[in-house]
Amino acid sequence: MSASHDPRIHSLQAGAYCVPTVTDGRERPESDGTIEWDATGVLVVRLTAGGTTGLGYAYTSPSALGIVRESLWDVVRGADPLDTSRLFWAMARATRNAGWPGVCASAIAAVDIAVHDLAARLLDVPLVKLLGGAADRVAAYGSGGFTDYGDDELTAQLGGWAAQGMRSVKMKVGSHPDDDLRRVQVARAAVGSDVELFVDANGAYDRKTALDLAEQFVIDGVTWFEEPVSSQDRDGLRLLRDRIPAPMRVAAGEYGYTPADFRDLLVGGCVDVLQADATRCGVTGFGIAAALARSFGVPISAHTAPALHASVAAAYDEAINVEYFHDHQRIERMFFDGVPPVVHGDLVPDASAPGHGLRFREADAAGYRVDAFAAGPAAEGEDE
Repeated sequence: MSASHDPRIHSLQAGAYCVPTVTDGRERPESDGTIEWDATGVLVVRLTAGGTTGLGYAYTSPSALGIVRESLWDVVRGADPLDTSRLFWAMARATRNAGWPGVCASAIAAVDIAVHDLAARLLDVPLVKLLGGAADRVAAYGSGGFTDYGDDELTAQLGGWAAQGMRSVKMKVGSHPDDDLRRVQVARAAVGSDVELFVDANGAYDRKTALDLAEQFVIDGVTWFEEPVSSQDRDGLRLLRDRIPAPMRVAAGEYGYTPADFRDLLVGGCVDVLQADATRCGVTGFGIAAALARSFGVPISAHTAPALHASVAAAYDEAINVEYFHDHQRIERMFFDGVPPVVHGDLVPDASAPGHGLRFREADAAGYRVDAFAAGPAAEGEDE
């Protein structure tokens, strides 16, 4: 049987990329409540079987490429791409000694996304339908408002998203707690009274500071407090969830790499909204998180990677929104064709395209590539 007709996965191409952060047309660092960064790492994976290629990606360290090369290619090589769950758990076992959470999880996620995209393309169905097809669109919320932004930058970015029809926007807090209430008031003035305002501390506050600020933020209509304390402090998250005033909700889960991470947040009563990021936990992990959230009566929110999550989140009734993150939406438009549009504040996946509908513009991404790996026979004339 020729490689082009082999129904099993026979080829893999992977690249690690590093894209500098850009604000107002110039390269400069960005910051949240706990770290500063000047670039975003992207792992892109393509798998081929049956004359068709599936595409996956994750926002992660370039070192994740080594995990694909050393541990994951041997797992998926020769596998049936429809065996999505089996392959996910096999990859998790393969990284046991390296440590599943973190970089290994993001490598698994990129491959798992590619497997799901490949399966959907082979079946000629949209990914959102393959996963369950709960909806044809999902709400997007604009996310940025980094703590290094001045008032004018904060106003322009958040106000711009509100003007585009987004019903919710999110800003970073935590670098300068004494100035955060004023910044929230600037943001509220920028978006008006009809747009929900979210804040994200990235775990920067201690419990008492978080509670004090929550009681002040709610006066300016903040309805979402993301990681008011570290997600490692589950007792603190539960305390904040119990104590902060309504209608503010506590959200966490973006660092959920394994199903147990989501389970522990829910069992601990830590969140009003569970977050999940398919570029960290995979499409498989996102589905598990959604099922767990449903069983606890808690909604789920997709963290970043809006071009992918348009399809993944829309597949589940539990999903209430997708984070339209400044850095990621910029990179996705640089790297991919087929990026879902935002229509009246909603991300709308292409119902006519098989898989997630994204197509990698390799030539455009080439200038940012820092490492690459390919295995198996070259795929000629195959769908991407």
